[in-house]
Amino acid sequence: MADVHTLVTWMSHAWPFGLALLGMVRVADDRDADMALVDAVRAGDATAYRGLVEKYQTRVYHVVYGMVRNQEDAQELTQESFVKAYRNLHAFREDSRFYTWLYRIAMNLAIDFTRRRARAPVTGLDEDVAARDADGGISEAHHADNPRKALERKQLHTAIMNAVAELPEDQRQVILLREVDGLSYKEIADVLEIAEGTVMSRLFYARKKLQKVLAPLQGGA
Repeated sequence: MADVHTLVTWMSHAWPFGLALLGMVRVADDRDADMALVDAVRAGDATAYRGLVEKYQTRVYHVVYGMVRNQEDAQELTQESFVKAYRNLHAFREDSRFYTWLYRIAMNLAIDFTRRRARAPVTGLDEDVAARDADGGISEAHHADNPRKALERKQLHTAIMNAVAELPEDQRQVILLREVDGLSYKEIADVLEIAEGTVMSRLFYARKKLQKVLAPLQGGA
């Protein structure tokens, strides 16, 4: 059976947009900077909100995409998340972190969306999505790949995305927040408003299921 390290390695090389999301350095959590922007918006400077959007839109988008698996839907839901957060900024409690509060909004919107939408079978990799970086441009790695490597990446990506999509909704949430965005157990607990022990339990079962499904690919990873 593939171990967790192997699974994480697969995900980091095969996630959409050609990004090694699990290996990228997370933006430092600058709570004071976020609160300064929030306070500025509350004081009437609507332009200050742009700083929060620019800081978190890519991270929110990646997690939302993992839930809905459609580029346009993920873009719309990400935008809706920021709009909803802006309109409800008066309700934001300063004892919480802004991005935790924002992710909770985004995750709830993504969950509502997936529940409304009839599930459709996955037929394969969306090459246009997988080849683009976070800014929407075609990644250099995509151009440089030879046909064999491109095919291997396509097959690996499809297998991983299918496996993640088959997870129960609650397990899919925690695996995305942990493995894609790199949140801590406490941060995930805050986002989903559940106990840390529950986060750990859901991650354990999610990883176990993914390992079982992806184990046959270990020899070719």
